[in-house]
Amino acid sequence: MLKIYDVETARRTILKRTSYASASYPAATLQRTEELFGAGITPPQAVAQILDSVQTEGDAALRRWSTLLERSMPETFRVSVGAIEEAYRSLPDELSSALRTAAGRIRRFHELQPLPNWETAELGGRLGQRVTPIGRVGVYVPGGTAPLPSSLLMSVIPAQVAGVKQIVVCSPPPAHPVILAAARICGIDEVYQLGGAQAIAALAFGAESVPKVDKIVGAGNLFVTLAKQQVYGLVGLDGLAGPTETVVVADGNARPAWVAADLLAQAEHDRLATAILLTPDRALAEAVQAEAARQMEELSRAEIIAASLADRSGIVLTPDLDTACSLASEFAAEHTCLAVKNPAELATRIQNAGGLFLGEHSFEVLGDYVAGPSHVMPTGGTARFASPLNVMDFVKITSVIALDDETGCELSRLAGTIARAESLTAHAAAADFRAGGTPTGEGN
Repeated sequence: MLKIYDVETARRTILKRTSYASASYPAATLQRTEELFGAGITPPQAVAQILDSVQTEGDAALRRWSTLLERSMPETFRVSVGAIEEAYRSLPDELSSALRTAAGRIRRFHELQPLPNWETAELGGRLGQRVTPIGRVGVYVPGGTAPLPSSLLMSVIPAQVAGVKQIVVCSPPPAHPVILAAARICGIDEVYQLGGAQAIAALAFGAESVPKVDKIVGAGNLFVTLAKQQVYGLVGLDGLAGPTETVVVADGNARPAWVAADLLAQAEHDRLATAILLTPDRALAEAVQAEAARQMEELSRAEIIAASLADRSGIVLTPDLDTACSLASEFAAEHTCLAVKNPAELATRIQNAGGLFLGEHSFEVLGDYVAGPSHVMPTGGTARFASPLNVMDFVKITSVIALDDETGCELSRLAGTIARAESLTAHAAAADFRAGGTPTGEGN
């Protein structure tokens, strides 16, 4: 059941952030890791073993880890174009239409994001920036008991809009038909049946069957996240996704059944998911508490929801809406939903959020699937400095410097002065050669 907290208790419990590095691992995860990798081996150490073996052994290591960890070894890692086409043709019409509509909205939203090349002559000569797409991107899409075709759409389409030429998708074996169908809707024909840390290793290092990429995006389980953390620098990342989270700020005008449904939808993702209601209205808090208990009994993932509600979620009674907004901004949730009378006005008080959902008809589940912005959003409080996945994640900005001779000579004197202050005499010498104004092509 959802507990009701006062503000101070909530700050010490469900609103308290802990660093990713200091997170403790569930006992079941530690036990399973030791069973597979040896006594005393922690999840980060297990991931390091996987990465090292894939880097040195390639496909042989991928086959070994897939068999051991996924308990599935497909005949080939790459899914055939025929199988992708068949999965698409087998989709129920209603689902096919929904996915295609979602894809269209996601594409149009990201097409509206500007990618400006610009240039100025105001600073002497030409200065500017050039925007170019990343060459090759890997997209990880979770499979298993909850395959997420929406995650494929939300990751692949912004990359396509940015102009990425090669997009490689990895998903655990056997690749789920609905994920293959989503790939077909996006026009993607390079899908590999690889999951877990071994998929991240294949994308980061390359193997006989899988190409090396320049950047990896997409959320996954603990081992996927740890693998991304360990290969960062060799490849780019979209971020390190922690458990998903939603904060709902509500006043007495909110519908208790709707608010409860939104919290349960978030809790359904994962036992570690967070679903928090901030409200100054005790009657609403108690009504939502009762509604959540009633609705949960009818849901298929009730056991997961119950664990999330008990450990990571709750209702916080605040003195007023200003305090609720302050707490929401401080928590910097992945999703912040405003179920209030004047959501647009209240939104101005929240600086930190991955996504802001204004009003009860703009609820978080729509953001998961069909609203338009990518649902890959910053978690763990990183919305204080990070953004949702967008077109800019798939391009590089190159600074262009083409100064005229007069400006170059003038700035060289300044550069030499600064270089000597830093005791970098070679820098100073390179600047001094230009400071004399020697014409191009003359001198030694």
